[in-house]
Amino acid sequence: MHLSVQTLFLAASATRVLASCAHGTFLQPRAEEGGEVKVGTFGYIGTIGPLNWAALETANMVCATGTRQSPIDMAGNVFTLLQPADVQLTVNDMPDGAEFENLGTTVEVITQGGSLAVAGKQFELQQFHFHLPSEHLDNGTSQAMEMHMVFQSATQEIAVVGVYIGIADGAAAAAAKRSTRIDRRQSVSTAPTTLLETIFSVVDQIAVPGTKVKTPPLVMSEVVDLVKAQPFQIYSGSLTTPPCSEGVSWHVSTAKLGVSPASFVKVRDVIGFNSRFPQNTPGQPNILMISALGSAAAAVAVAAAPVIAPPA
Repeated sequence: MHLSVQTLFLAASATRVLASCAHGTFLQPRAEEGGEVKVGTFGYIGTIGPLNWAALETANMVCATGTRQSPIDMAGNVFTLLQPADVQLTVNDMPDGAEFENLGTTVEVITQGGSLAVAGKQFELQQFHFHLPSEHLDNGTSQAMEMHMVFQSATQEIAVVGVYIGIADGAAAAAAKRSTRIDRRQSVSTAPTTLLETIFSVVDQIAVPGTKVKTPPLVMSEVVDLVKAQPFQIYSGSLTTPPCSEGVSWHVSTAKLGVSPASFVKVRDVIGFNSRFPQNTPGQPNILMISALGSAAAAVAVAAAPVIAPPA
């Protein structure tokens, strides 16, 4: 029994190479500008949730077998710290606003130009979207939200800049100003980030999956300047949505954005819960496969246990 399960694990792991990094990432352009918003067929709860993603489509098998899955706990030696000078990040302002869509699985802003240059590779910004709560843990701690800025290279490679979002209110801002200690892994925005407040001011207009709205003008410089002034925690992981393709270059920012309590509630009421649970340390077996092996071993043990007759 042990050998057959192990063989199944190895066979399933081989399917990772079949999953295209572009598939399922909202990178494919719609048929025409302003076309229909495609609503995701996966979810985060029940039979369409992360525990069952691999069963929804054959292409999703790597969600249950991959050994470099995201998100993870950003702690210990799982990442390399990359200094700001080693990263070039630009995002164009959008003076006419941007298309803001409800995909059913997240809310997403379609961007109008931006780039990421790192380690001799050039990536172009496609979109950014939000998860609630944060998908990556910050040294064991979940944050209120996380923004993912998704970039793609000419050779279809994907890089993602992840930025934590905390709830910023008057008390938090006052406490931050009184503090004299600065944690290099947590450069906290002491006030609501203007860009986020602008975007989320219209999030209630796309409460229904498949709908979209034009945002007010978006000035990206506030966020870009904050993010590119701080180190990045980098590692090689995967998409956090099906098909969970690996080879994604993650850059988790040590900066932190802020959102007002009122805006957080508005976003929460639209998005709900949309975070994949933290995965195993990169390079270790997939936690779903470990669970399956454990369940199989337990079933064998139960079947092999002697039957004890009840006392007469």
